[in-house]
Amino acid sequence: MYFNTDQGAQFTSQEFTRRLLDDQILISMDGRGRALDNVFIERLWRTLRYEDIYLRDYCGVMELQTGLADYVHFYHHERPNSSLNGRTPAQVHASSKAE
Repeated sequence: MYFNTDQGAQFTSQEFTRRLLDDQILISMDGRGRALDNVFIERLWRTLRYEDIYLRDYCGVMELQTGLADYVHFYHHERPNSSLNGRTPAQVHASSKAE
């Protein structure tokens, strides 16, 4: 199993890395100055928080898991994305396979 992250202080502390290594989890860290590598996933997490998590205020893990699954399906198949010219990620993926 792998754990990938940036080199933020919260991920490079001995306490954090020791827990991963004790569970035989390999650690992979993005290089310094590679912040833009994560820009797309960071934008997705921001959207997920503001459009779902903060609005719904989930009460437990099971409720959160169900809600996140529903939102990810909505995001992928129904929510138009301005950076994709108003298309959904599923539409873009389908069109790229057809080319």
